[in-house]
Parts: sequence; C-alpha cells; structure tokens
Amino acid sequence: MQIGPYTLKNNLIVAPMAGVTDRPFRMLCKRFGAGHAVSEMITSNSLLWGSEKTKRRADHQGEMAPISVQIAGGIPAQMAEAARVNVAHGAQIIDINMGCPAKKVCNVMAGSALLQHESLVAEILDAVVGAVDVPVTLKTRLGFRRGEENILRIAKLAENAGIAALAVHGRTREDMYNGTARYELIREVKRSIRIPVIANGDIGTPQKASEVLSATGADAIMIGRAAQGRPWIFREIAHYLSTGQLLPAPAVAEIRGVLLEHLDDLHQFYGEYSGVRIARKHIAWYTKGLRGSNEFRQAMYQLESTTEQHQAVQAYFDQLAEQGERLVYEQEAASEPLAA
Repeated sequence: MQIGPYTLKNNLIVAPMAGVTDRPFRMLCKRFGAGHAVSEMITSNSLLWGSEKTKRRADHQGEMAPISVQIAGGIPAQMAEAARVNVAHGAQIIDINMGCPAKKVCNVMAGSALLQHESLVAEILDAVVGAVDVPVTLKTRLGFRRGEENILRIAKLAENAGIAALAVHGRTREDMYNGTARYELIREVKRSIRIPVIANGDIGTPQKASEVLSATGADAIMIGRAAQGRPWIFREIAHYLSTGQLLPAPAVAEIRGVLLEHLDDLHQFYGEYSGVRIARKHIAWYTKGLRGSNEFRQAMYQLESTTEQHQAVQAYFDQLAEQGERLVYEQEAASEPLAA
C-alpha cells in the first residue's frame, strides 16, 4: 500500500475515531500489526487550536511514521491553514474528514454534510492539496442521503484534485451506522479512479476482511469499531490474509498485560482526572462479553483514581486466569451501556 512517498507495511489501516484513536491507541494498534493509523479529527477553527483537547490530538511523540493527521471543517481557507499548521508540527500526511456523521459536526457544515455541496468539496480539496507538500488523503461516505449517493463524482473530484488515497465508508450520512455497509459502490469507485481506494465499514473478523478486499478490489481496508478493545484484530487479519488460517484467541495473560499497559499510557497521557474517565470506555470494550464482566464494570465505573482502576483490572484478569488460559466469553445483553 502506497500513500505518496510512503510505503505502508501492509494494507490494514486504523480508522480515525473521535475520542478513540488518540496517540496511545494508535501506537498500540500499530504494534499489533496495523500498517497505518489516522489521528482523531482536529478542527480547522484556529480559535480552538490552543485547547488542551486539540493539543493532545496533535501529539504524535514517539509514534511510528508516517504520521497522519485528520482535519475537519467547511471553509477552504481555514482547512488549508489547518493543513499547513499541522504539517509544521510534524504531520507527514493530511487526511480530510468528509465522513463524520455526527450531528454537531454536520451542523457546522463539516464532515459528511459537505457531500451535499460538491462545488465546496472541490474547493476544499484543491485548497488543502495546494497548501502543503505532503500527501493529502480523503475519508468520506457514499453520500449524504440514501438514494442520492454521489460517491462516484466525489471520487473523481478527489482524483482530479491530487488526493493521494481515498477511504470510503460504505454508508451514507443518513444511514449513520445502521444497516450494513454496501461494498458494491466501493467496488465501482475502485474501478472508476486510479488512486488507491480503502474500504471501510463492518469489517470485524479476518474472514470479513478477506471478503471485503475480494468484493471491492480495494487496495486496503480500514478498521474502526472492531478494534475497540481488540487491537490484536490487526494481527489476526494479517495472519489470515497471509495463511488462510485463524489464530487462536489471545491468552488471558497477554490481554491482561495489553490492557494494563494501555491503561498506564492513557493515565499518563491524560492525567489523573481525565485518564480515569477516558479509560473506562476502553476497559468496557476489552471486557465486553467476558465471564463476570458486567458486575466488574459496574464496580469499576465507580472508581475515581488511576491506582484503584489499575488494581481492579489486575484483580479481574487474575481471576479470569485462574479459570483458564484462554478468554471465556458469556452471553451478555447487547444493550448494556458503555461508560464515557
């Protein structure tokens, strides 16, 4: 997989997810075999660049190259300036967000809301590509509304503007994350343009990864929600694509070590107060479906210190280890909420 001058080690990419793909998570996924990772979106509104949230999102210290930073906004000049500023701070690839379906993003004419205005899409693409000397990629959806999919025209605009790679989520903004991703349109995109195409949406198993690559002809796949609490999915997919065989489930001891290390990184990165709260959702993802995890999580959500949280996770996985080497899952209610 090639993005500009950068040759990725494989065609497995971590999708940008607000509130998830921070530096600790990106580094962890890369360690488990992801060939590339894109940062959480950074606003193009310069009034917010000094906020602690934006500063953390722009922190790439120690991260494996190439460093890809996603920017979001709807004003071409602001997007161009945001690209220049992030390149000056170490970004080696700029990714443009035209795929986020969140209401607060779409309400300010950013993310997937831009797909309603193709002339503005073209202006933004031209402005950002012209502003920097690094590759610019685009993350988008099939269109804004079902029945009005305009991804083929958006893809042509991207290619004509000099976009280095195009990632397509197989849903419209109207779909949000409902229903199933539609890969046939991604296949049409791949056939219609010459730049690399990355397929995204509903890829949660090694078998599905192989099926999507085959069905779309895409150059790479992008994994988002399926990697939450399961960063080793990249190792599993890479092994399956190369051998056709599934790896065994991770041992309890390995997952305990991964989660505890992830917690330590989160606590250090965010500090005591925010670190505890942000770590809660990651702990919930790691433990979802494990034996006795519902009771564990309800107690864990009440903990207020990093030390208590670390100790609770250690004790829970120690108990699991006594029950067997491999993780044992049980049926849980799908509606159980995850703590934010």
